[in-house]
Amino acid sequence: MSNINNKTSEKKPAGAHRRLFGLAQQVRGFLPLLAVFSFLLTAVIIIQMYLLSVIINDVFILNKTPGNHLLCLLATAIFSRATLVWLRERFAQQNAVKIKSGLRLSVFDKLLKHGPAYSREHKTGELVNLITEGAEKLDDYYTKYIPSVAHIAVLPLVIIAFAFYTDWLSGLIMFLTAPLILFFMWLIGTWAKNLTNRQWHEMSALSAHFLDALQGIKTLKIFNRNRAEADAVGEASDNFRSITMKVLKVAFLSGMVLELAASISIAMVALQVGIRLIEGMMEYQMGLFILLLTPEFYLPFRALGQHHHTGMEGASAAEKIFEITDYGSQKIKSGAEVRVPDKEIHVAFDNVGFYYPNATQAALQELGCSIEPGKLTAIVGHTGSGKTTFSYLLMKYLPPTSGQILFNGIALDQISEDEINRIIAYVPQHPHFFNMSVLDNLRMANPKASIARIEEACIKAGAHDFIQSLPQAYHTQLTENAARLSGGEKQRLAIARAFLKNAPLLVLDEPTSNLDPESEELIARATEELTKDRTTLIIAHRLKTVYRADKILVFQNGQIAEAGTHESLMAEKGIYAGLIQTQGNGGAP
Repeated sequence: MSNINNKTSEKKPAGAHRRLFGLAQQVRGFLPLLAVFSFLLTAVIIIQMYLLSVIINDVFILNKTPGNHLLCLLATAIFSRATLVWLRERFAQQNAVKIKSGLRLSVFDKLLKHGPAYSREHKTGELVNLITEGAEKLDDYYTKYIPSVAHIAVLPLVIIAFAFYTDWLSGLIMFLTAPLILFFMWLIGTWAKNLTNRQWHEMSALSAHFLDALQGIKTLKIFNRNRAEADAVGEASDNFRSITMKVLKVAFLSGMVLELAASISIAMVALQVGIRLIEGMMEYQMGLFILLLTPEFYLPFRALGQHHHTGMEGASAAEKIFEITDYGSQKIKSGAEVRVPDKEIHVAFDNVGFYYPNATQAALQELGCSIEPGKLTAIVGHTGSGKTTFSYLLMKYLPPTSGQILFNGIALDQISEDEINRIIAYVPQHPHFFNMSVLDNLRMANPKASIARIEEACIKAGAHDFIQSLPQAYHTQLTENAARLSGGEKQRLAIARAFLKNAPLLVLDEPTSNLDPESEELIARATEELTKDRTTLIIAHRLKTVYRADKILVFQNGQIAEAGTHESLMAEKGIYAGLIQTQGNGGAP
């Protein structure tokens, strides 16, 4: 199956605005209550303007003192209006927090579910910026933009209906001019959309560039490139400043156009009301009431114009957020509650193929092989031959484009991710450790493990002695990714995790690479102990680690070019023999 066919079969996701409104609809009562607030606010505004017109008419036209009841009602209307505005803002803020938190957790859950297969394709800084700043962009979207949309959907309709009932000519002018303002708003928004998307792209690039510079500060200092990198960050910052100024220019321009359109519309109503008052065709109190009500009619249009830029920013951030959630919903099948036996794990790849997104060539094609229970299977090959992709498919980080993967005869897509994670222990080439104690980092593999069990696992992994030499032994706090530990010490901790997990299927990504001879010997012994009586797959970069493998799979261009034991493959004098010869001469495949 081709990658093109895959892409065309996917359903095109809905627009960002529609999906953001969909999230608002999922919060019970959010949009309906916003509409209720707007209706009540509209009623209070009409009452307030009517009372104000009556009081002014009594004072200046009838030359009489307005009654205390009118003044009390006006004060009550003003207070009610302020209270409703405050309640609406507070209500929107509370629900915005719920939506942002839920979306942020959903995105993070998707990233965790896909593991390194997805995150390795994106810059860490961009993902961090997306989860933090991107989600925060939605705060104004749900506290300002959506309430403005709800308000403009209620207040103008109510006021137009009321105006047609009291003064049909003024109502007609409002009815004809309102769509023109919305049209100008849409026109400017379409123009500004690309600029807003570029602004978000530049912001993400700046965040990624800055984080990359911080993580590589040691390398920059070694090669005396710190000044050049500072200039590069400055250039990225200047690009962001430039595009931001363009966006603000469009925002100010849109505000001016909308204000001008609203002002002209108000002037048209005022003109015809004034002429009719002069000609005696309208009572002063009614004319004043219409004049006071008209600015209130156009106020939601002005407010929406002010928050329209906020809405575009939120939609631009949401498009990137939905890329992650869409990737998750289209690519991963959750699987059923099928339990795989803890012993005798047999894995079979049945005609498996895989394309990375937008790739023209398959990473793996028509792959057929098996990982035998209780045996050590090694995969070797040049960089880019498909070894890492093979392991990602095995651990369900990626779904096969074609074919299927079977665990004891059960299709992988029928097995839940929790079950796959339970039966597989993975020791990566570069293990990661979090900013917490050694004990807590080890307990990630088995949260219920006792201290005695943890110490036993560390002894088997050759890590107990160096842990005891740390300032607080197992309670020593590790810095970011255990920066103060050596590569060999990190690998021993990773192997200790695998001992603690005690999973029936073990995946090793060459744990002895790039280590000194002493650490390599310690880890080799620990690895040999760990692989006993387990179904084991080792991704080999240094071929001397595969000599004892029961079966060796030689990958080339996404296919298995050779398979057999070390002796049989050497006798064939093919690709594997060439790799051995190259490494024997000090090279690397």
